[in-house]
Amino acid sequence: MSETLTDLPSPSREQVPGGRPGRWAVWRSPADQPAWARPALLGIALLALVLYAWNLRLVDYAPLYSDAARSMSGSWKAFLYGAADPAATYTLDKLAGSFIPQAVSARIFGFHPWSLALPQVIEGVISVLVLYRVVRRWAGVVPGLLAAGIFTLTPVTASMFGHSMADGALVMCLLFAVDAYQRAVLEARLRSLVWAGVWVGLAFQCKSLQAWLVLPALAVGYLLTAPVDLRGRLRHLGIAGVVMLAVSLSWVLLYTVTPAADRPYVSGSTNNSAFAMVFGYNGLSRLGIHIPGAAPLNLRGEGGGPWLGPDGNARAHERAGDVGSRGQDQEGNVGPRGQDQEGNVGPGGQDQEGNVGPGGPDQNGNVGPRAQGQGPMVEGPPDGDLSKAESRVDPLGSTKLLDGHLGVAIAWLFPLALLALLCGLWWKRRTERTDPVRGGLVMWGVWLVTFAFVFSASAVDHTAFVADLAPAIAALCALGVVTFWREYPGGGGRAWVLPLAVAAETAWAAWLWSHYPNFLPWARWGTLALGVVAVLVLVLARVVRTAPTALVTAGLALGVAAMLAAPATYAVSVLDPDYSGSSFDANAGPASGSA
Repeated sequence: MSETLTDLPSPSREQVPGGRPGRWAVWRSPADQPAWARPALLGIALLALVLYAWNLRLVDYAPLYSDAARSMSGSWKAFLYGAADPAATYTLDKLAGSFIPQAVSARIFGFHPWSLALPQVIEGVISVLVLYRVVRRWAGVVPGLLAAGIFTLTPVTASMFGHSMADGALVMCLLFAVDAYQRAVLEARLRSLVWAGVWVGLAFQCKSLQAWLVLPALAVGYLLTAPVDLRGRLRHLGIAGVVMLAVSLSWVLLYTVTPAADRPYVSGSTNNSAFAMVFGYNGLSRLGIHIPGAAPLNLRGEGGGPWLGPDGNARAHERAGDVGSRGQDQEGNVGPRGQDQEGNVGPGGQDQEGNVGPGGPDQNGNVGPRAQGQGPMVEGPPDGDLSKAESRVDPLGSTKLLDGHLGVAIAWLFPLALLALLCGLWWKRRTERTDPVRGGLVMWGVWLVTFAFVFSASAVDHTAFVADLAPAIAALCALGVVTFWREYPGGGGRAWVLPLAVAAETAWAAWLWSHYPNFLPWARWGTLALGVVAVLVLVLARVVRTAPTALVTAGLALGVAAMLAAPATYAVSVLDPDYSGSSFDANAGPASGSA
């Protein structure tokens, strides 16, 4: 067995670089990595670029969200406040950071669907590179490359990074946060932990409270692993937490201290409150908890999001260029509450001179006769009684991550990730407190459990939400593959974990794929057959004491291929525009919103 694949270097044992390649020789590996590491990473990054950018010419606008990006690209006041109209009279139900990348791109390249999606392509490639660096520093080069590849070939990321969605920036910021955290936890560096807090704060500007779901993982990991006394760990976390809060709440504070007459009205609230929009409408309301001033959620999904059909599946309400009730299609036709690129206003919109449609707000925040609630773009129940819509019914249920369209987006490698987490923690249970591999297992494990629990208990409007699980799954699976591979040739009880993982993944993939039996049936049966053959070879190589090395190596290779084949097939399907998803539904394969 190759030493490259069986050795798992601890970050503390990596060699100190003896030299540095030329500044522009990006294809050459640093001195502390094998010569093939950097070319392999660049190959994975190129694959990510191809998957994410393949359909740029075909992407669509996201109604309301694209309007905000256009307004922010043409007005500095709209840019600062995240206003949805050029006159900066009202915001969408999101923080301004959600649309900054698209607004900057539109200002540089002009307002086009592809210019709004381009930032997400860049964010995706950066995320792949950062994840490699995080996992390499934690567990070694091979796990780092595997993690980067698994992340790239996750169906939800393959689709999401090709469309104009704020979730792409969120994932990238969270990865930069864990990158800084890892430097901090290895050396108890306060400065790096503060930078982790800054990145979490920037992630908050993209997706509000969703970004804070990473905090338990970073806090628990630092408390349990950092090489400093308990008082020092608590002090570091306290300082970093203050910085994180300051960055996170900066936009909310800006709105709070600015007189209402001098700023846009806050959509997603009924009392013009940024706090109610951020912590209520975009936060606790998704758990069925209503706070005063938060606009009610509705079964249709949040502004411009997918309709939820009677079966609970996300249905994009913009298909084949049709105009939605508040949208605009690629030819510029305006829906009843939209606004086109020339400023023509629909019945519920507002033009650049402040003329108001029947359902829109004017520059003073006055609401047209057809708007419901007390603020712009708040959709209440038909009789206007907001108390009847304080909580939202989740039609998908608490097992939503385990089957259906969310399952095929993110859940393919759940068995492998859980086995890697449980076995890793058990096998490392007697190591010292500061052991970096065990500390990483704790951090990634808490990340995975926290996001999975919250998404299972709350309403998930867009498939892109579950992309937050992808970094943890990729990191845990990468470590699991290499660890199980290393333990297999040695025999004993641990040698049977790899065949168990392959068998579990094969059965789980067959279950998830059974929801869409007509999608590439030859690939479905081929993946199943590959898994069965891999399990048989792995078992045979362990039962037969004199099994040749070639048989063992073949079993290992087949096992890894079998575990990754199904998600890779779905992810690569985005190369077909019919399976690439849309701005309303980041998914690949037959569950895609564009299919």
